[in-house]
Amino acid sequence: MSQRVSDEIVAKAMEEIRSGASSGRHGNTLPHVYKVGAPPKQTLWQEIKHSVVETFFSDKPFEKFKDQTASAKFFLGLQYVFPIFDWSRNYNLKKFRGDLVSGLTIASLCIPQDIAYAKLANLDPQYALYTSFVAPLVYAFMGSSRDIAIGPVAVVSLLLGTMLSDEISDYHSHEYLRLAFTATFFAGITQMALGVLRLGFLIDFLSHAAIVGFMGGAAITIALQQLKGLLGIQKFTKKTDIVSVMRSVFNSAHHGWNWQTIVIGLAFLAFLLTTKYIAKKNKKFFWVAAISPMISVILSTFFVYITRADKKGVSIVRHVKKGVNPSSASELYLSGKYLGAGIRIGVVSGMVALTEAVAIGRTFAAMKDYSLDGNKEMVAMGAMNIVGSLTSCYVATGSFSRSAVNFMAGCRTAVSNIVMSMVLLLTLLLITPLFKYTPNAVLASIIIAAVLGLVNVDAAILLWKIDKFDFVACMGAFFGVIFKSVEIGLLIAVGISFAKILLQVTRPRTAVLGKLPGTTVYRNIQQYPKATQINGILIVRVDSAIYFSNSNYIKERILRWLTDEEAQRTTSGLSRIEYLIVEMSPVTDIDTSGIHAFEELYKSLQKREVQLMLANPGPVVMEKLDASKLTNLIGVDKIFLTVADAVSTFGPKGEGVV
Repeated sequence: MSQRVSDEIVAKAMEEIRSGASSGRHGNTLPHVYKVGAPPKQTLWQEIKHSVVETFFSDKPFEKFKDQTASAKFFLGLQYVFPIFDWSRNYNLKKFRGDLVSGLTIASLCIPQDIAYAKLANLDPQYALYTSFVAPLVYAFMGSSRDIAIGPVAVVSLLLGTMLSDEISDYHSHEYLRLAFTATFFAGITQMALGVLRLGFLIDFLSHAAIVGFMGGAAITIALQQLKGLLGIQKFTKKTDIVSVMRSVFNSAHHGWNWQTIVIGLAFLAFLLTTKYIAKKNKKFFWVAAISPMISVILSTFFVYITRADKKGVSIVRHVKKGVNPSSASELYLSGKYLGAGIRIGVVSGMVALTEAVAIGRTFAAMKDYSLDGNKEMVAMGAMNIVGSLTSCYVATGSFSRSAVNFMAGCRTAVSNIVMSMVLLLTLLLITPLFKYTPNAVLASIIIAAVLGLVNVDAAILLWKIDKFDFVACMGAFFGVIFKSVEIGLLIAVGISFAKILLQVTRPRTAVLGKLPGTTVYRNIQQYPKATQINGILIVRVDSAIYFSNSNYIKERILRWLTDEEAQRTTSGLSRIEYLIVEMSPVTDIDTSGIHAFEELYKSLQKREVQLMLANPGPVVMEKLDASKLTNLIGVDKIFLTVADAVSTFGPKGEGVV
């Protein structure tokens, strides 16, 4: 039926309602009732184009290229890929002073952290230093965040080390190192592909609750792993679950612990935690916590050197290779038995790294009130990890602790990353041999102090108060990590996140509505106990789009509401229900299964002598109802703009009118 014929039928039906049947029930006081308008017809191409634009190009990235000359488009494209060419035009000495201070500050923090984090990945310390030299340089040119500090992080290092050692147990072998570079390469490919294809929304499937649990579990696991270095244990389990770790710790208690190592480790751990506490209490002293790891390394290295504590069983770093990154392009596994493992490890570690980086970037962007292009961030992260894999680096991402220090130190642009990178270059060229006598106990204490902040107890308590399902997701990821492994915890986190989505889609909420006294507003009677139901009418609101996955449930749930309400009203001596109004304002879309479910609902109601009415279907829904001829089945005179219009038309006299 054409749009014109539909409009004529609706207009005629409304006129008949006003002048005919209803006038006998309401007199001449019926207010004007607007008909529900059907949207303009769209072609298939228009619908596809609209869906693609909204899904992949909602930020209108090509808008600024319109009506530009070829040279202007080239420079705009260059600025889009390399944002540094955009913001550097307004760069000045004042901004550089802030970036210089923040860059030097995060460099003093990242050097000791890098040496420690390399151990989590089962790699030699220089590879983490290589990573903090190359990755920030690439990101500074391509990234859009002004505050994020790039480098190795604890969680990704542990994840990478665990998954790599599952494939190659001998992490001193050259094959292990090659697999690490291969995984880094495919992590970069994954990240860049997500950005280029504008699929960044995929990382949002990992819910905040799952991330809180996963990060907390990973932090506990990392801290427990450091008991080896903190207690001076020589023979330690390679497993990461809490049972295996604690068994290994207690089994070596009588003969494997070294008291000198314990004294050094606990002393500097107390120092690091004290400085963090001072910085937390007074933000002006953030620099105290920032430089405390470097102070710990310098003092402990000097102490071990002059006392030769290494000859008394204190484990030390021994050797950090001097010089800049060697090329590793020829080391990648692009064929052979380790190719599949490299891809799998790269995809997993790349996604985790990306999730962490985007979350950090968004946090600081919101604090400084500037926009962050998620897809551009993914391209930048992917590029830096691809370049890193070719220059002896492993997976890098944004570090929350370093980014927080960068922010508080007054960084203005990504130049702070360049400053940090230059400091790392000087470190690699000049002072790496000085780390020879650095005790592993101090590195363990640095890691423990760094990861304790990832255990967010307040967030878990808030999840319990707000959403019990979110709390279950959080605890599932947490216990999966600490009792099994990082990969299992991550799998549980993703699984529970998807389970929540499926549950919300397949079992949407519905509500019975009542009228608020003195108004024409209809709301959930459970939320508003004073809202009264209309005699002879049941009003049900569906709070979701209606798809194949939930259409049958919605139909059955509406019929159960009807059965329950009829029984309750019969008991109360009220008249039977003659009309069922479905409030469809929250229904953003409906598919063919949903249409079919409404046809079945209509037939079921007809058998019960109950009339079906719809209130405020949206444009997309109305278009599909009209195309499917469901409007003809229900009756165009049974589709209203508001619940109040439906009640004033078919309800008892005076209802719907204030």
